[in-house]
Amino acid sequence: MLRSMRFSRSRSKLRNGNKATTPTENDCRGICQIQWELRPGGMLVQKRESNLSSSEEGFITITVSTVSHSHQISIESTSTFGELKIILSLVTSFEPREQRLLFKGKERADDEYLHMVGVRDKDKVLLLEDPAIKEKKMLGLSDPKSFHLCFTN
Repeated sequence: MLRSMRFSRSRSKLRNGNKATTPTENDCRGICQIQWELRPGGMLVQKRESNLSSSEEGFITITVSTVSHSHQISIESTSTFGELKIILSLVTSFEPREQRLLFKGKERADDEYLHMVGVRDKDKVLLLEDPAIKEKKMLGLSDPKSFHLCFTN
């Protein structure tokens, strides 16, 4: 079990040029506690302040561009690219297995976390259709179960 560490902050007056200032109530009333959180990658980090902007509290809005359209998607920053594909399957005609997502010029795996590769609020992600599946669709072989080989002697 992890315990929060305590440290003291002096409540004495601080000199700021000729002006004397005292610590505010935001200075933890003399004693602060460090709170910890476990990130999805397993890293233990200091918990963020609760008064952060909405984009830092968890949800980000990203632009996902296809060849002909772009979509504004609001998603948790700790989501995976696989989870993003599921959301995109609801707004596009592509199933998750048909999608290829690129961020910063690299195709991203389904198990990669958005925040771990640097996706931030208002970033852009490129959505492409898997070329192999696109070719199968063009040949009429989109459903592998419907394709049967028949051999005769």
